[in-house]
Amino acid sequence: MKWISAFLSPRTPDTPDPSSLRASDADRERIVTVLVDAVTDGRLTPLEHEERVERVWAARTLGELAELTVDLLPPESQPFRVDSRPVTAFFRTETRGGRWVVPSEVPVTSLGGTVTMDLCEALLQSRHVVVQLAVMAGTVNLTVPEGVRIVTAPDARVRSLRNEVRLPPGATGFAPDAPVIELAGFVFGGKVVARSPKRPRRRLFGR
Repeated sequence: MKWISAFLSPRTPDTPDPSSLRASDADRERIVTVLVDAVTDGRLTPLEHEERVERVWAARTLGELAELTVDLLPPESQPFRVDSRPVTAFFRTETRGGRWVVPSEVPVTSLGGTVTMDLCEALLQSRHVVVQLAVMAGTVNLTVPEGVRIVTAPDARVRSLRNEVRLPPGATGFAPDAPVIELAGFVFGGKVVARSPKRPRRRLFGR
């Protein structure tokens, strides 16, 4: 399936550092878009813009690309994120989405807060990702592509899980090589909701 190649990153047996993953042309185009905006509003001079664009197309890894916009946008607005820090929400909302590198284990902590993780544009470093939960009176929202399996670890204490992840159109079951998101740890007084993104609505009239 096409979405699997976009969802999964190349992986070596020892799982590379996120910044060392190879960049795609789509990743480069994301950086170029930021640079165009920056030269348009004066954050970059034309010469700086030209130099950075040359570095974009010469870059081979995500880490090399990430360096080119670090002084142009705040962390939450970067074209993609290569950090593997835990996702934490203490009485607030924390969101992780867009183009980001998902390590094989993601610690998620929520105390009275809401964590929203969107993996639809993410790069997975493994076909089996463990979400290590430590949730008290909080909510964890997971958005994943259709066909991703959501399972709970045998010793997990996830008392409230709503799994609304759909199969791809026409599929009768999960593909043998479908990515797996495993929920481990505990959720007390809170909930986990896993769902697929909404499908585009079909237009009845017009092109």
